[in-house]
Amino acid sequence: MKYMKKIILLLCVLVAVSHIVSAADTQKEIHWISFEEAEARMKQQPKKVIIDVYTGWCGWCKVMDRKTYANDSLIRYVNEHYYAIKFDAEQRTPVKFMGKTWNYSQQNKVNDLAVELMRGRMSYPTTIFMDEGFTNAQPMPGYLEVFQMESILKYLGGDHHKSMPWTDWQHNFKAQWMAAK
Repeated sequence: MKYMKKIILLLCVLVAVSHIVSAADTQKEIHWISFEEAEARMKQQPKKVIIDVYTGWCGWCKVMDRKTYANDSLIRYVNEHYYAIKFDAEQRTPVKFMGKTWNYSQQNKVNDLAVELMRGRMSYPTTIFMDEGFTNAQPMPGYLEVFQMESILKYLGGDHHKSMPWTDWQHNFKAQWMAAK
């Protein structure tokens, strides 16, 4: 009987540890979702939105995936405060978003949604930040280092943009997330 209690206790500890490990594993990458899924989730729990607009041939997009989007602190922050969408600007599959179907344009060689979100300035990578409800789209073209992304994510994610100009935020901001080497 004494051994049975020890075995049960050991099993309980193992189950608890496995839950902790599996919870930590869910934070090893950003939870990228589709536009459709983001719209459905937004109805249940509004959050800010980050959209990574990339192409398959873009070298800086791959570097950003490998360095910026692989940062543990950034991953945790994005997963907690944002809905994250990874969007191939050149995808040919139609995208349903905001009550409209966005198609691939043979003329522009990109999906029309990419043109709309990036305001016609086609540059890759481009990171687009939006408030809850998919409003106030702010496209940021180019590769963003971890410290740059941290500043933007916290400025918008913490609603500091509602009470402080960006220049004041930048002046006072101290980066905390370490870049991967």
